[in-house]
Amino acid sequence: MDFKGRVALVTGASSGIGAAFARELASRGADVVLVARSQDKLVALAEELSAQFGVTADVAVADLAAPGAADKLASQLSRLDRQIDVLVNNAGFGLFAQLHEADGAALADMVRVNVSALVDLTRLYLPAMLERGSGAIINVGSTAAFQPVPYMAVYGATKAFVLSFTEALWAETRDTGVHVTAICPGSTETEFFDVAGPDAQVGKPIPPQQVVNAALRALDRRHSTTVTGGIGNWMMINFPRLAPRELVARMVARTMRPAQRTATA
Repeated sequence: MDFKGRVALVTGASSGIGAAFARELASRGADVVLVARSQDKLVALAEELSAQFGVTADVAVADLAAPGAADKLASQLSRLDRQIDVLVNNAGFGLFAQLHEADGAALADMVRVNVSALVDLTRLYLPAMLERGSGAIINVGSTAAFQPVPYMAVYGATKAFVLSFTEALWAETRDTGVHVTAICPGSTETEFFDVAGPDAQVGKPIPPQQVVNAALRALDRRHSTTVTGGIGNWMMINFPRLAPRELVARMVARTMRPAQRTATA
């Protein structure tokens, strides 16, 4: 896909995968709209991208965990009079805890960021893409989407939603000129584990740029979904399709259980 002269909206753009998406899209000639909670980080990134690539980089500070955040963001962006050609729904976070011990407010925020904001932003910007007959939507999922994830039950469920939602939307838009894909990375070198905790990490993390490259390749090839992380992650996502679901849940619980992982580390 040619991004030159397009406008890309990237959520969770202040660091990690979101910042890597912003840099890559700007390097390909796209103007960018950077969305996150941290104004200082966004402003610094916007200045960097404008100086390095000569693109327009706008900043929109928003907390996507707030009710109605997507509508407020869209209203804010409408004043910029920018047509959104590419939507990268990257914002999201996870928590590692047994459900009965998890903070209820944090879980509600997770659902709003990982699911509600993603759906609302897609609903808001897809109609204009369909009318123009062009556009792209990239939803950042996770390898957690392919099986239940004990000790991260809500996070895994939100990413399963993202995967199912994206694959359905891919089918709906196949002949419209709008390209839709889900990128499902495994462990990645981001600040995710600063929030989720070190127990959430499984496998060796990969650089965010590797995730971005895989996503853009999948977009060009019209794939609905792609997974990063090599043969290990490929096996991890395909085994649950063949094994009894209860067995899969028990095996993942054994892998994720904190005491077990400490003993085998």
